Parts: sequence; structure tokens; C-alpha cells
Amino acid sequence: MGAFPVVVLVLGLFLAYLGAGSVDRSVRALRADGDPGRFTAAAQDCVNHLGHVSCTCYGDYRADDGSVEREWVYLSGGDFACEEGSVSAAVDIGARTRVYHPDGSHEWIATAALILAGLGMAAWSVAPWARGLLRARARG
Repeated sequence: MGAFPVVVLVLGLFLAYLGAGSVDRSVRALRADGDPGRFTAAAQDCVNHLGHVSCTCYGDYRADDGSVEREWVYLSGGDFACEEGSVSAAVDIGARTRVYHPDGSHEWIATAALILAGLGMAAWSVAPWARGLLRARARG
């Protein structure tokens, strides 16, 4: 096995490792499994790229039971009109910089893609070695 397949193998395993570390958070975001509360919008930041506008709504979160208060987080997922002072239901799953809309999030798609890409890279890099090993065993 040459140097390039080894590098691809290491990078692939690293990508799969990074993705695996996000599985729990992605599933919790998908299910909106966390502390329910209210998100109060404070500001909106929009970026225009490739003919598409993407906006992020920043604000403060407070759990319904008052146990958690978080300042300057952004609301992820759902369809929320971000106007200063507007209030929306939100769920805190423990992510450092964001809370989630109660409808959940599609973050799991990126996590799954990262894991699958990493495993695909790893499989590609070891496939020639595995084929050679199988041929050698078949010959006896």
C-alpha cells in the first residue's frame, strides 16, 4: 500500500470519528429532546451567496422552568420570522451556541454524510489491499 491510500485511510477514519462524536447531539436536535423554553429574538444576521440569502437569528433563551438562561445564542431549525423582540418556543439540547426550534433540526443529515464519507474513503483506501489478500487466499 502506497503513501496516498494510507493518508486517505487516516483522513477517512478521522472524518468518521468526528461525525460519530456528533451523533448524540444530532439525534437530540432531530427529536428536539431537551429543556423546553422561550427564545427572544434580538438580532438577525444575513449573508447573500450564490443568489441565496441565509439568515441567522440571534437572541436569548430562557427555560420554561427558569433553570437555564442563555444569552446570545441562535435559533436553529424551524420557520421563524426573526424580528427584534419576537418570542418563539425553543428547546435547549446543550449545544454551546444554539437552541433549536421544537420542530427539530436536519443536522443529522450532515452528521450522517460525514460518517459515510469517512467510511467510504477508508473502504476505498483498503479495497486494493483486501482484493489482493482475497486473491492470495484463493490461490492457496
